[in-house]
Amino acid sequence: MKSFNVFGDVSFEFDDTDPEGYKAAMNRFGPKLGATRIGCSVYEIPPGQSLCPYHWETEEEWLLVISGELTLRHPDGEDVLKPGDVVAFADNETGAHKTTNKGSEPVRLMMWSTKDRAGFCVYPDSDKTLHFQEGAKGRIYGLGPELDYYAGETP
Repeated sequence: MKSFNVFGDVSFEFDDTDPEGYKAAMNRFGPKLGATRIGCSVYEIPPGQSLCPYHWETEEEWLLVISGELTLRHPDGEDVLKPGDVVAFADNETGAHKTTNKGSEPVRLMMWSTKDRAGFCVYPDSDKTLHFQEGAKGRIYGLGPELDYYAGETP
């Protein structure tokens, strides 16, 4: 049996292409456990950063705060989540969310989700969508030509 300890010494990777305001680190450990139908990752969000822009998608997601205080934006406003808090995001507009670290210490959280072979994300703040398909790079579309992932976003 393979295992992974989200409380332990986790090695995180940053994406050098992420702009300021969206510099969060991740460890996508679900595949390392042999998972194929449920995805799971642990993230570390430095102070002043967000995991990704406000969005909802065709995959149901769950979030568990491991350490720190996380500000969660959702359709009804904002809440501050603390270690041990768990929330679920529906696979429609009621599940829209953005996770931001407004504190002074790093936030560690775990997110898991269903894994669609194809689907999409909707970004309400910037009127764009991300279309994804297993084995292919996702594409961003707006009301016009293809857009950059962070087009129209503010940290």
